[in-house]
Amino acid sequence: MLTILGFAMIATFLVLIMMKKMSPIAALVLIPALFCVFVGKGANLGDYVLDGVTDLAPTAAMLMFAIVYFGVMIDVGLFDPVVRGILKFCKADPMRIVVGTAVLAAIVSLDGDGSTTFMITVSAMYPLYKRLKMSLVVMTGVAAMANGVMNTLPWGGPTARAATALKLDASDIFVPMIPALLVGLLFVFVLSYVLGVRERRRLGVLTLDEVLVEEKVEEKETETVLVGAGGSGDGKVSMSKGVSGGAGSGTDADEQDDDFQGLDPHRATLRPKLYWFNALLTVGLLTAMIMEVLPIPVLFLLGAALVLTVNFPHIPDQKARIAAHAENVLNVSGMVFAAAVFTGVLQGTGMVDNMAKWMVDVIPGSMGPHMALVTGILSLPLTYFMSNDGFYFGVLPVLAEAGAAHGVSPLEMARASLVGQPLHMSSPLVPAVYVLVGMAKVEFGDHTKFVVKWAALTCLVILGAGMLFGII
Repeated sequence: MLTILGFAMIATFLVLIMMKKMSPIAALVLIPALFCVFVGKGANLGDYVLDGVTDLAPTAAMLMFAIVYFGVMIDVGLFDPVVRGILKFCKADPMRIVVGTAVLAAIVSLDGDGSTTFMITVSAMYPLYKRLKMSLVVMTGVAAMANGVMNTLPWGGPTARAATALKLDASDIFVPMIPALLVGLLFVFVLSYVLGVRERRRLGVLTLDEVLVEEKVEEKETETVLVGAGGSGDGKVSMSKGVSGGAGSGTDADEQDDDFQGLDPHRATLRPKLYWFNALLTVGLLTAMIMEVLPIPVLFLLGAALVLTVNFPHIPDQKARIAAHAENVLNVSGMVFAAAVFTGVLQGTGMVDNMAKWMVDVIPGSMGPHMALVTGILSLPLTYFMSNDGFYFGVLPVLAEAGAAHGVSPLEMARASLVGQPLHMSSPLVPAVYVLVGMAKVEFGDHTKFVVKWAALTCLVILGAGMLFGII
């Protein structure tokens, strides 16, 4: 019964948010509360929620201060050179922009933190997508898939969990998986190229000159309308046509590159004299995070306090920076605590344990020698519907034990368990995905409908490559 209710609760949640009948926060809170009553454990709801909040509180704190830290770093210009490099590559070509999104997300993912990756990627690419009227779910989908592949880095989380659960060395799991993961990353780049070509066909082939001139014409026409200046509609049309056909209007290319910026190069918050301080502080912070010098929430708390104090020594300026990023902080932290209700009920009622046991029990005995393949396939739905902790510490040991009885090594099982990460990064139980959709101003349901099929295909490509190379 608990198994059926568990799957029903997850299905209800996904259907309602994809159909936009409820907001993600409301669905994450109300649906599990309702099912908790159905299970007959409504009296324990408070305990389940508090347990979930306790488990996710460090994550919420980390996200809050990480958003402030990287938000301020974006404000002061730390990432401007990276953004300029990506923009020079992208120009106004939708195909290049989508590929650039995947490349940027993959590079930034080297720090092992999904929230950081999404904040930097969206801040850099969002203005381009908006200016060219490109699909924002393409941006969120490509970024999530690229980050999902890179999330398998030993310091990213899943590999360390698999190593801990099966008492293995993380490097023994990860290093042999590199060829398969590279194939997966290459597939994401190829997919981003295909999606970019599709966007290019939808929007037409644009040049940088045309986008800039059309934008200036729109602004001029808006100003004319606002001041009530005379002039016929025909005059406006002829002006627009004359401009769009005149790519060689004499505008200097360098000046246009300066205009076509993802970030305002003249914003008042820039701190060019403190660039190297901010760069070294960020490198030091990421190094300390990888080396686990202190818990990640503590590192970001200290980093946010330091970067605010040094870059904005006056208290009103500090308040202004905090206020500027308050909306993102509130949206993300609110979503994390709402997700705590969902995970708390899943864990507390025993639904997740029963779901995992049922999925293991339905595996035919004849599949025993192929348990690595089974684990790779199961990692897709299980890491999507469960937290990484629940899958790697609750399900993987059971699967590994079943595999060992048929001669399948724990290393193969551990590697296969990493296959589902590209899909996992878009799970409603992953706090970082709310940073992604929140900053991109994309509905979570729209993101889910777009990304699930492509992310699942990416997972299967990694699994196929792993089998082909004899890794899994």
